[in-house]
Amino acid sequence: MTAEATAKTPSERGGEPGRARRGRRWIEHWDPEDEGFWRETGERVARRNLAFSVLSEHIGFSIWSLWSVMVLFMGPEYGVDPAGKFFLVAMPTLVGAVLRVPYTFAVARFGGRNWTVFSALLLLVPTAAAAVVMTPGTSYGTFLLVAGLTGVGGGNFASSMTNINSFYPLRKKGWALGLNAGGGNIGVPVIQLLGLLVIGTAGAAQPRLVLAVYVPLIVLAAVLAALFMDNLGPVANDTGAALDAARERHTWVMALLYVGTFGSFIGYSFAFGLVLQSQFARTPLQAASLTFIGPLLGSLVRPVGGRLADRFGGARITLGNYGAMSLATGVVIYASAVRSLPVFLVGFIALFVLTGLGNGSTFKMVPGIFQAQAVRRGLEGEAAAAYGRRLSGAAMGLIGAVGALGGLGINLAFRQAFGTTGSGTPAFVAFLAYYAVCGVVTWAVYLRGPAGAGPVARPEGAEGAAARPAYAEV
Repeated sequence: MTAEATAKTPSERGGEPGRARRGRRWIEHWDPEDEGFWRETGERVARRNLAFSVLSEHIGFSIWSLWSVMVLFMGPEYGVDPAGKFFLVAMPTLVGAVLRVPYTFAVARFGGRNWTVFSALLLLVPTAAAAVVMTPGTSYGTFLLVAGLTGVGGGNFASSMTNINSFYPLRKKGWALGLNAGGGNIGVPVIQLLGLLVIGTAGAAQPRLVLAVYVPLIVLAAVLAALFMDNLGPVANDTGAALDAARERHTWVMALLYVGTFGSFIGYSFAFGLVLQSQFARTPLQAASLTFIGPLLGSLVRPVGGRLADRFGGARITLGNYGAMSLATGVVIYASAVRSLPVFLVGFIALFVLTGLGNGSTFKMVPGIFQAQAVRRGLEGEAAAAYGRRLSGAAMGLIGAVGALGGLGINLAFRQAFGTTGSGTPAFVAFLAYYAVCGVVTWAVYLRGPAGAGPVARPEGAEGAAARPAYAEV
């Protein structure tokens, strides 16, 4: 146990009785908006928790996307057709989306550090189960059940983002949340690269080698979280925030937008290899050699989206991003129609990059929106900041849950398109329409002029912005 972890300074301890009552890993006073507190101890503690949160979430994403790799090992001897494989990779998305709701509550109920340890160890269950069933002759229903178990990895995102949101001040949330989520998202291409390595060296008959790598990594992530992360008392003292966030219309508006960004990212990540095999007749090795590129770039660029949103406003970046996503989807539709793999890859990888940017910018918007709501309610200073942290942290879990359902929609749309036409083109046309709707909603709710800018009006003189849209800075 480090000296820093035991919080020897008075400003970090925030009161000895509270810490002694609940244990040394609890911090009872946390005020990141106080610049003195942030400089003295807050930033150091927040960075430490962020680092180990990223590690745990990274492995969670890898396990969540496990079956996007396992299906590449499933040759004709497994007896599963392309439509069945699309549904197989959709199952973890569904379960992960549902689990994100209770995972959001879990941080307030058990503490961020405690839940990180438990949720990391829980990843051993789907990993071990996959090792047992990955053999020809296993029933399709069994594959569906075991694939669904990997949804626990998807739930990790909600608790991780809710936890890290509480550690950082508003001015740094875009970068911190982008880094946390981006580091987690990289778990998708990492396990796909591992799958490529195994297929290329040991062959497509050795899926258990992928699983053998992750068992010790899961244990390591849990041990490091137990040793070096902290629980925040102010967060754990408030279990009703998620219900309050669910009553806010902005939670559901942002969920709609996040379906378009994160839903696309995770859905495309899970489906990319199958699309290449089904539409362009790529072999498992050929598909695996390409599938990791898009998720990797989309993950790496997510913190950039958060940084751009910190500087220029999340709503502005999100609107521009949806415009660019629409253009990239148009390229993919054209490439699908003329069956040009190089053009398809350019458009599809551009989509991955843009989903990453949009993931960062949309999540940056959430704390700013609820901070603006606090101003509308007449709150100021720490009271406004506390309100914003409380509601935004809870809302992120709900938004993340709905956003993950977008991944389910992506895979079901591909399943239907390939099942009826033998091509993914109809699915991409539907995605294009959705991105256009999201762009219009972003402009109408968060960027339109003062008369239609929503329920929050900026006070006169606030950044000289009385005439600006209410959410132009979020």
